[in-house]
Amino acid sequence: MGSLKKKTVYPEQNRSQRVYPEQSRKVFVGLSGGVDSSVAALLLKKEGYNVVGIHLKCWNENGCDEIEAEYARRVAEALKIPFYTFDLEKEYEAKVVRYMINGYKKGITPNPDVMCNREIKFGLFLKKALELGADYIATGHYVKLAKKGSKYALIAANDKNKDQSYFLWTLTQNDLKYCLFPIGEYKKPEIRKIAKRTKLPTADKKDSQGICFIGKISVSDFLRKYIPIKKGNVITKEGKIIGTHDGVYFYTIGQRTGLGNLKKEKGEIESKPYYVAGKNIKKNELIVVRGENNETLYKKEVTLTNVNFITPHTQYSIPDTVLARVRYRQPLSKANFKKVGSRYELTFEKPQKFVTVGQSAVFYQKNPSVNSGHRSGELRMLGGGIIV
Repeated sequence: MGSLKKKTVYPEQNRSQRVYPEQSRKVFVGLSGGVDSSVAALLLKKEGYNVVGIHLKCWNENGCDEIEAEYARRVAEALKIPFYTFDLEKEYEAKVVRYMINGYKKGITPNPDVMCNREIKFGLFLKKALELGADYIATGHYVKLAKKGSKYALIAANDKNKDQSYFLWTLTQNDLKYCLFPIGEYKKPEIRKIAKRTKLPTADKKDSQGICFIGKISVSDFLRKYIPIKKGNVITKEGKIIGTHDGVYFYTIGQRTGLGNLKKEKGEIESKPYYVAGKNIKKNELIVVRGENNETLYKKEVTLTNVNFITPHTQYSIPDTVLARVRYRQPLSKANFKKVGSRYELTFEKPQKFVTVGQSAVFYQKNPSVNSGHRSGELRMLGGGIIV
């Protein structure tokens, strides 16, 4: 298959209390049917792990999982590894799909990818894998795992455009000691090259887009199957009615399209589109403003609940200043971090755009020195929480 130029450092290499002979370290790799998880399985096999391919059958709207399952099976066949399917369809619907629908019913914008990782991939999959004799599970997430003493840390991937640490902030020390993330040292083009060089069936397969279980329809169209239409007014921040909507549940902060036919206010610049700036749940009113740089779309303070620290904060000090983001792939921004009562607050140096209740805010720290146990300058994820 040719030599692979990088060697990932895995947790057990720094762990004296649990060292396995090469052929006895069994890893259950979650094969999604995409190229990233395929290469993750390949890399682990090249390093001598006893690799087992697992496809998680989850609930989906349009039957697309059958195609993904077939790709996963073909990858396992090409790698000559055992392959099994875990049927988690009912659990996925209950813990992820219903979580999303119920969140929108409350008028917030939940993040199903975060919940999928917490409840399914690093919840049920991990539990079932360990029960069946696995020593570790592995996924195709773009993130790195480091270890200092007895503590684990999540480090942003080398490929900053693909880094997926944002979706993994709910993981705990007990989860991480059983996890491997083989592709965090690589960039996406390198993953494609490895897949092509080794002739994996997923080498040229396009990445999935959007929320996996919905398919090609919009989130709004999906939600309308479960949430009844409730007509309400679209108003400006000054309170002027300029149109109607089908229910505030179907919209999210920062949304520009799908707002219907809205009246133009006198003297307004028509070239500037409307953006959702707020929602009055009790009155079922959708508040909009003109232009994506309208000051109403920005917030400087963000309050968090359900905060999780990758390393429990009682065991090390959380810095007063962190780097944080409130949306996936949003540039990191400096923020003051402090506890206020039972919640935490982020106060950003610069106001953040499209802050959305129900979404995740994730905070990081650049390692100050090589003595931290990680490479100097690497981005360590401290944790995250839900925006309220």
